[in-house]
Amino acid sequence: MQLEHLGLIGNCQCAALIDGRGAMVWACLPRFDAEPVFGSLLDPDGGDFLIGAADESAGVQRYLDNTNILETTFEAPGGRFRVIDFAPRFEQNERIFRPAQFVRIIEPLSGSPRVAVNCRPVLGWSKTPAKPISGSNHIRFDGFASELRLTTDMPLSYLDGRAFTLTGRHHFALTWGAPIEEPLPGLCARFLTETLRHWQRWVKHCDIPPRYQQEVIRSALALKLHCFEDTGAIVASMTTSIPEASGSGRTWDYRYCWLRDAYYTVDAFRLLGQFDEREQFLTYVLNIVGGTPDLALAPLYSVTGTRDLPETIAAQWAGFNGDGPVRIGNAAALHEQHDIFGELVLTLAPIFHDERFRAERTPATLDLLLRLARKAIAVAGTPDSGIWEYRTAPSPQTFSSLMCWAAADRASAIARRFAPHAVDEFAGAATRIREEIATRAWSPARGAYAGIYGGDGLDASLLQMASLRLFPKDDARLAATVEAIRQGLTHDGWLMRYREDDGFGKPQVAFILCTFWLIEALAELGRVDDARTLMDAAYTIVSPLGLLSEDYDTGRQLMSGNFPQAYSHVGLIRAAFAAAPRWADVL
Repeated sequence: MQLEHLGLIGNCQCAALIDGRGAMVWACLPRFDAEPVFGSLLDPDGGDFLIGAADESAGVQRYLDNTNILETTFEAPGGRFRVIDFAPRFEQNERIFRPAQFVRIIEPLSGSPRVAVNCRPVLGWSKTPAKPISGSNHIRFDGFASELRLTTDMPLSYLDGRAFTLTGRHHFALTWGAPIEEPLPGLCARFLTETLRHWQRWVKHCDIPPRYQQEVIRSALALKLHCFEDTGAIVASMTTSIPEASGSGRTWDYRYCWLRDAYYTVDAFRLLGQFDEREQFLTYVLNIVGGTPDLALAPLYSVTGTRDLPETIAAQWAGFNGDGPVRIGNAAALHEQHDIFGELVLTLAPIFHDERFRAERTPATLDLLLRLARKAIAVAGTPDSGIWEYRTAPSPQTFSSLMCWAAADRASAIARRFAPHAVDEFAGAATRIREEIATRAWSPARGAYAGIYGGDGLDASLLQMASLRLFPKDDARLAATVEAIRQGLTHDGWLMRYREDDGFGKPQVAFILCTFWLIEALAELGRVDDARTLMDAAYTIVSPLGLLSEDYDTGRQLMSGNFPQAYSHVGLIRAAFAAAPRWADVL
């Protein structure tokens, strides 16, 4: 199985991955971090939901224009047909309707195609096949915490995987919870029309750059699906345990909300002119902080805001293409990662600069921002596990200090308007942290800023010194650091995070986000032509559907790591805006 051949559907409540054969190979219900209902992505016996050609040949996938509705067209024995897949999402009764539900529609296009349908859910990590109980026009699968039902207008006798001839349009609705009780054809047609209109209308309200338009639109749509709208959480990825590199053992569960990753996603939505996601994430953060008055925050939480995510291994699962282990939970929830305080301040800062957000500009929000900034100042320069979540002994991470400086710097600017008594406190702290980075993180041997204080190793995250404005754009050391990272971490045209042993050995593959950070940094330093050249090369690796994973294996020229990855799509959006010309320059 290749990640390049997977399509994503979802509705900000649930999501699924569908391969080119028309098999739903990954879906967790009723939410992103629940146990899998279909998991053949990680084990052939993990369950799937196939609607495809009788010979299991692959079709051609595409998204209906500017939507998250997937269409797969097959040239099957006997004729052509297509499958349309989506999760319903649209406005209804002044609310967003987004049930834990998937709709699949199959229709012939020519001839008499031979097709196969087979729905084989499993009872989560036990991998036990769910017991099917047939009704008059549905199959109920027993053993789940809530009712899982497949309702269809196709004869139930054809749902066992055997080949049959498709003679007309048929509909399938897989529901978790309340089943469908109304006529299916009209319901599915209405859901399809309303969902298509919803996504196309959402895209119309997005700001996009004049160049790289299709790539930005697809990334925006993919990012939106990572938002768990019920609580405001934003997950890093929909999947767990897709290895960073073959045989590496680097398999992680990313179906949770990293406070850091969520900030980057919210900021990408800001560029897109979409602000609901930030408001919803703020609600999520306020819930977490309300339960953590000392601000001893974890780097990540479940989508409901809990931090108890013990990391275990599902030994009976084979892993992606047999490459395990399969992990559930993430031990990084136990880490100290000091940069998160800076990222949360950056998340809140637009509220106090943008008059459109006056309603969110409350005393409680201001108090939280200042408290977070003070926490950042207190931990700046102290050892932590850092952005890359090293599983070695903690050390003073330069990137963590960079984000702590950003917290103090932005708090100082906000205090000038809203808390004048605190201006000197935050301005003085920002100056102190910047000077500390300039002296303790500089590596004479490298001629660049290093990833840890007193070290010599390069770290791609320091490219953000440029976009965060730690130093002036004409600062010689900043330019030297960007160039050193470009020269020292580039691997077959793609950027690594670092080259040091992180407790699991040395990374073997490129981290896709880092190349987009480099593009952004080059543009910030005025090297726009270099940025555009690199961008033109970078976006060629996106899948045929426009999706990106976490990593890129340059040797095999394949994507790897959890998929799709919010980080990578954030990077593409930010890099595209940085490298593209202004609309005023092209119209």
